[in-house]
Formats: sequence, structure tokens, C-alpha cells
Amino acid sequence: MDLQSSLQKLYEATGFANFINPADPTITNGAEQFLHMFGTPVMLLVCLLLLWLAIKKKFEPLLLVPIGFGGLLANIPVVGIAEGSGFLHIIYEAGVANGLFPLFIFLGVGAMTDFGPLIAHPKTALLGAAAQFGIFTTLLGALALGQYAGFDFGLKEAAAIGIIGGADGPTSIFVTSKLAPDLLGAIAVAAYSYMALVPIIQPPIMKALTSKDEQQIVMKQLRHVSKREKIIFPLLVLGLCIIFLPDACPLIGALTFGNLMKESGVVERLSNTAQNEFINIVTILLGLTVGSKLSAEKFLTVETLGILALGLVAFCIGTAAGVIIAKVMNAVSKEKINPLIGAAGVSAVPMAARVVNKVGMDANPHNYLLMHAMGPNVSGVIGSAVAAGVLLALVGG
Repeated sequence: MDLQSSLQKLYEATGFANFINPADPTITNGAEQFLHMFGTPVMLLVCLLLLWLAIKKKFEPLLLVPIGFGGLLANIPVVGIAEGSGFLHIIYEAGVANGLFPLFIFLGVGAMTDFGPLIAHPKTALLGAAAQFGIFTTLLGALALGQYAGFDFGLKEAAAIGIIGGADGPTSIFVTSKLAPDLLGAIAVAAYSYMALVPIIQPPIMKALTSKDEQQIVMKQLRHVSKREKIIFPLLVLGLCIIFLPDACPLIGALTFGNLMKESGVVERLSNTAQNEFINIVTILLGLTVGSKLSAEKFLTVETLGILALGLVAFCIGTAAGVIIAKVMNAVSKEKINPLIGAAGVSAVPMAARVVNKVGMDANPHNYLLMHAMGPNVSGVIGSAVAAGVLLALVGG
């Protein structure tokens, strides 16, 4: 091989030579040709935007930093880090494709969660249930797209897309791995993206549906919840799930086991590990592998854009439904609740609760809604798992 051939081969192996693909004469559509040629640079910009939002704006950096960086790695040309024997693909197959990492995340979330606010104010469970309305509304929307717009969405695909409305990434991954594994990448990216963008998406909806007076409602302090109640609660939730909805038991079981370790007080080492090292490791691996699905050929498709649009609609409907049900509860109840806490019914814990607290304090600097919002927030976690079980029971198998 002469020097010129060697240099040519070396050049062809560089990223510079492979970032932009040559035009494909078989593609006649201008938009498709553009994505074919410039898809990788576009996705690199998208990933850098995610990293900027995480680092500069501090929008859920624990999620967006690994997702954004995983996307950068997935779009490196030539080496195929997210394909075949690439390490991101190996991790994806080991923990995401089979639904294992979501269960690990639920275990860690359970160990970090205090169900006390929900036990102290059980009516707020209705707000967590109401927020799941977006799931089933979007399921119907996905079926409509499949029926009338030419999208390849059947009942299983529509159910997997609808679960994005719960704003729960692990649940979305778990359900999709069972019902529509081909859509796993797009749905995982959509679910985690909307979880991370809660501070942007929710406040305008909350403010549009509530008046200034409603935003300033001060709620009375929650009652003390005993240790016995906190120990019985996860066992009761699991027991009801076993009786009425076994399909939800993997998610509910992981959640309640983690919570029981925390509340029992006799396995502090295990509880501390689940709350810290364990969930942190899984979050890194899950974030990187979700980001690995941000490659141009998998992400820049009409189907994926449709899933992102439906996921956004689902999340907005879930947020709005929680606020509206809170207003309805105020109309029929003597004890007023601040309707802002209804927005925390989506199961993005504790992000949605923190957003509620911030919006409430913007309206009234002395109004601390965080603990009140945690009731519907943790109820939303249970609600999304129950909704997942319902979907698996109805369309799985």
C-alpha cells in the first residue's frame, strides 16, 4: 500500500470525514435527504443542548448529564459505541431491554421516599390518580394516529406511548420492554426528557388553570405519622396489588421493598446503600443507555417525533388533570387545598413537588407547599405503576 492510499484510508477513518454522509440518490424527499446527510451534526447539537440545560440551567442534571453525554457517545461515527459490541449497547441489553434497571430504580426510589405526607392526608391520593388521566388519553391519541395518519401504532404500541404521561421514566421503560420493545429508545428518551423538563413544562399550565387567590391558599400542617403506620403502609400497598393487580407487582414490589427497608429501621446499611451507591450507579448506567438512543438514524424519524409529541401531550394532560381535580375537591370540601399541588400528581419525584413549592412561594413567599405536594407526588409513583399493571393486564401477553 503506497503512502497516498494509507493517508486516504486514515482520512476515511476520521470523524471529520464521517460526520456528514454523502447524498443518497434513492432519497427524493428533501427533508429526508437533509437528515440523511446532516443527522449526526444535528443530534450532536441536541445533546450539547441537553448538557447546557443540565449544567448551566441546572435542569435535573442527574438525568440530563448522563443522557446528553450518552447521546454524544452514540453519535461518534465509525466506532459504533451504541451498537453491536459497543459498551453502551451491552449495558442497554443487560439492563434496559429486559426491564431490570427500572426495577432497581424503583427500589432506590422506595428507599428514598417518605410516604408520611400521603398517609397523613390520604385525599391527595386522588390527585395522583387524576394525573394518570394523561396516560389513557394519549393511548387513544396514539391509536388515532395509527388509524388515520399512517403511523405504525397498534394497541400495544399505543399503550407504551401513553405511559409517558405518568412522567415516570422507569415505568415507561418497563412497560415498553414488555409491549413494544422496538419503540423502547424513543419512548425512554421522551419519558426522561419530560421528567427533566418539568420546571419548564408545568408552571405555565399550573398558572393558567389557577387564580392568584388559589395559588396563595395556605394549607394546615400535616399530622404526625407514626412509625407503625409507615411500616404497615408498604405492606398494605403490596398486599392490595397482589390481590387486585398482580401485573403491577414487579414495580410495586420493588418500590415497597425499598420503602420497608427505610421505615423498618433495622437494615440501615441496606437502606443507605439503596438510597445512595445503588441508585446512583443504576442512574449513571440508565442515563447513558437512554442517551445512546439519541443517534440520528434512530431518533430523527417521523415515528419518533410523533412519540415525542404524544408524550408531551400526555404529560400536559396529566398535569392539568391533577390541578382540575384539586379545584373540584375544593368545590365539594370544607377543608381547602392549594390546587397547585395537583400538578405534583405526575410521578416525577421529587421534581414535580419542588416545582409546586416554587410556584406557590412565587405567589406567597410564606406558603411552603413542599410536604403537601409530596402526598400526590408519591401517590403518582404508585398510580403510574398501577396504570402500568392495568395496561399490561389488558394488552400484554
